[in-house]
Amino acid sequence: MAFDNNTEITPKLIADHGLKSDEYAKIIELIGRQPTLTELGIFSAMWNEHCSYKSSKKWLRTLPTSGPRVIQGPGENAGVVDIGDGQAIVFKMESHNHPSFIEPYQGAATGVGGILRDVFTMGARPVAAMNALRFGSPDHEKTRHLVSGVVAGVGGYGNSFGVPTVGGEVEFDARYNGNILVNAFAAGLADTDKIFYSKAEGVGLPVVYLGAKTGRDGVGGATMASAEFGDDIEEKRPTVQVGDPFTEKRLLEACLELMATGAVIAIQDMGAAGLTCSAVEMGAKGDLGIMLDLDKVPVREEHMTPYEMMLSESQERMLMVLKPSKEAEARAVFQKWELDFATVGITTDDLRFRVKWQGNIVADLPIKDLGDQAPEYDRPWTKPEPRAALDANDIPQMDVADALLSLIGSPALSSRRWVYEQYDTYIQGNSLQRPGGDAGVIRVEGHPSKALAFSSDVTPRYCEADPFEGGKQAVAECWRNLTAVGAEPLAATDNLNFGNPEKPEIMGQFAEAVRGIGEACRALDFPIVSGNVSLYNETNGRGILPTPTIGGVGLIPDWSRTTRIGFAAENEAILLVGAPDWWGTHLGQSIYLRDLFGRADGPPPPVDLALEKKAGDLVRILIRDGHATAVHDLSDGGLAVGLAEMAMASGIGATVNQLEGGDPIPQFFGEDQARYLVTIRRSFLDQFYDEIYPYAGLFAPWIGTTGGTSLTLGTARAIPVADLKAAHEGWFPTYMAGEIAA
Repeated sequence: MAFDNNTEITPKLIADHGLKSDEYAKIIELIGRQPTLTELGIFSAMWNEHCSYKSSKKWLRTLPTSGPRVIQGPGENAGVVDIGDGQAIVFKMESHNHPSFIEPYQGAATGVGGILRDVFTMGARPVAAMNALRFGSPDHEKTRHLVSGVVAGVGGYGNSFGVPTVGGEVEFDARYNGNILVNAFAAGLADTDKIFYSKAEGVGLPVVYLGAKTGRDGVGGATMASAEFGDDIEEKRPTVQVGDPFTEKRLLEACLELMATGAVIAIQDMGAAGLTCSAVEMGAKGDLGIMLDLDKVPVREEHMTPYEMMLSESQERMLMVLKPSKEAEARAVFQKWELDFATVGITTDDLRFRVKWQGNIVADLPIKDLGDQAPEYDRPWTKPEPRAALDANDIPQMDVADALLSLIGSPALSSRRWVYEQYDTYIQGNSLQRPGGDAGVIRVEGHPSKALAFSSDVTPRYCEADPFEGGKQAVAECWRNLTAVGAEPLAATDNLNFGNPEKPEIMGQFAEAVRGIGEACRALDFPIVSGNVSLYNETNGRGILPTPTIGGVGLIPDWSRTTRIGFAAENEAILLVGAPDWWGTHLGQSIYLRDLFGRADGPPPPVDLALEKKAGDLVRILIRDGHATAVHDLSDGGLAVGLAEMAMASGIGATVNQLEGGDPIPQFFGEDQARYLVTIRRSFLDQFYDEIYPYAGLFAPWIGTTGGTSLTLGTARAIPVADLKAAHEGWFPTYMAGEIAA
């Protein structure tokens, strides 16, 4: 059947492209006529939520994005931050939620591939990856299948490409039953004077297509990612891309080799909306036009239409603007790596985006309007109602030891070893800490002492109960995790996952969460330099928990002075640094209430950012001066779970005090923020309290001592560390083997 580019544009066709009637009217106004089918597809790709940020731009502008170390903030393929010695860390986090629910292996794999391209597009060699995964209830019929496929996809792509997966998160909640989250993070190293950008410069220059061939996989993927799921979800399987990590590895090496020749003027990854988005962004940023000839695009399927070619999201592809004098040299590089290299267009001075196919112009659009004139909405929103405070007389009681064993063996807090052992965490030979601690740590190759730390954090149940405090807490916990290994937190990337922004209550969650993130980033000198917004995470009107994931990067000047979570030795003092005058009080939205009693009561713990800063700065001093022997920040499960994790990581037990006359449940399971467990040698105690503590400006009581083979919390019975480990390690492999339902 012949392709009809001039087909009638019906209301159904407009709706099928994810465009509202008023948005289509604006298209007519801009171009002065009915668009061709290819042009409609181009507008659909550029104006969908995933590419245009039309519901979120207003709020994203409020975030702090600059700082003394920031070289490049949001607006490029990835953020760039100076780490000294002429080097920079390039990083970003991005979602691949919808594709991973439809086809978990390829959805997750291509999410990893896409974020890696964002990094090496900038001229950086990828050195670390993370992922933040959220699945439905363990007893949901699809959950085990989705976990298996997503984890295999992440590992299959990252391991084959050759980048270590150094950390991440895995969480279960029934609110993700119909819409899982797969957020992928990557970071790479580059020289500060060799960063590459996507802004095209110069008229009459070749636009070159690089990498793999174009197929029909992923056609309309960005539009699909900007819509809710319904009962027709299985029909969307063809919009999921298919990845090839070995091609991507060759593409990386070819790109870095080509960049070294001085041939590259501008470069853009073909990610969401493929050839359309990459070409438009490169031209528009440089105030240039682009002419593309689709007959020159390498394809791997017969009879592809211009519509399909412009909207394909086939993987492992790049678009570059090259110096004409270097074109032959560039072609030789890509031929050596057995990758396609095709000159498919030219830059122009007329600010038009023209697409030619079989000798005919199938699209002719104003290039700046495709981005600059995209709709921008100030959507109505309602501020979430605050949760009523917990009644101190209505706290359910449970034996402390029994509660701890139940929690660390639960889906929420059990070991994720089953997951991370499927990832190669040591490839490249620079990993200093494997997943399971507070942050991943890698050496900076070629430097005698420098290291980088990475963490990813958010607590969605806090964000639903109070998006403002939840947004603050996500930033603060990421900052704490970096601090806990001795790193100076440098900058962050965000991945803002929410439901339908056309619902005022969802838009309210988004607005308040961004406000909280901004406040925390400013207070902690932790700017947002890159990120992604993923909206419409709903199925049949049921939205996910608001999940603004924060990925952070920190710098360690001397990796011999870093810490881990495991107790380092027996007979060391355990300090609770950052605690207020009471040890723990806040049970609102706690794991203790939710997982042991099925209650989601109360507000989340408030985040005192001044206290966070004081506590973190003290902990970092103790680590870098060599006094702290082990450090762990406190979060889910409070003091009891933090102590158990330190004991399990080392095999060493501990005896910990309990405040007399107080309720042990909030003391041991309260999730108060700004707290760290720090161990120091007993011989250093007097010096700490005489010389350091008086000037710290915060509480840091000595609460217990390491030693033995059991963990004793106050007056509760002693729990052998071996029993803690058995409970902690048992749930995940047993669940994935199909031996338990939940």
